[in-house]
Amino acid sequence: MSDDQQPMSAEELAAEGGTALPDKEVMSLLDLNANLDLALDAAAPIDLAVGANANIAAPIEASVGANVLSVGSSAGAEAVQGAAIHQGIVGDATATSAQNSDIAQGAGTPAPADGTQPAAGDTSVSTPGDALSGNLLNVNVDLNGDLNLAAPIDGAVAANANAAAPIDAAVSANVGSIDSNAVAVSDQQAVIDQSIQGDATATGDQTSTIHQ
Repeated sequence: MSDDQQPMSAEELAAEGGTALPDKEVMSLLDLNANLDLALDAAAPIDLAVGANANIAAPIEASVGANVLSVGSSAGAEAVQGAAIHQGIVGDATATSAQNSDIAQGAGTPAPADGTQPAAGDTSVSTPGDALSGNLLNVNVDLNGDLNLAAPIDGAVAANANAAAPIDAAVSANVGSIDSNAVAVSDQQAVIDQSIQGDATATGDQTSTIHQ
């Protein structure tokens, strides 16, 4: 064995130093710290007025006859309807919506709990540890968002309407039957007279003063 490959003596080994590695489960490769601070002021005063005049008529008559899995049977359905409808509206449908909003919004920075104020330009300085402790990647995200929202909404709706729907129906059926008759007769007579005299007026007046 040559001189440059001589083994170390016990005294030389005792003079050497070392650093213990941390446990694998407590050593982090990635450290993410996200601090989100949102101050949100939202104001949405809503004013709505609705006025309506309406006439609705819906006379309904129905007749149903059926034979199912029957032999030598008859099914007859007859519906006779006579409807006379007279509707009249005399008047005005008026919707008035007047809104006056004065909104003052401002989101200030809250003071610390101990009452002290941070000095201008004050930053935190961290002292790195040795090469085998701490995190290999350290990301700090600080987001402070102050958001002011104001949405005053004013709406007015006015309507005059007449609706009439007379319905007459007759249904007859034979299902799985032999030598059977199915008869359905529907006779409808409807006289509808509708009139509206009046105005449908919708007025929306909105005044908003917003300070943000």
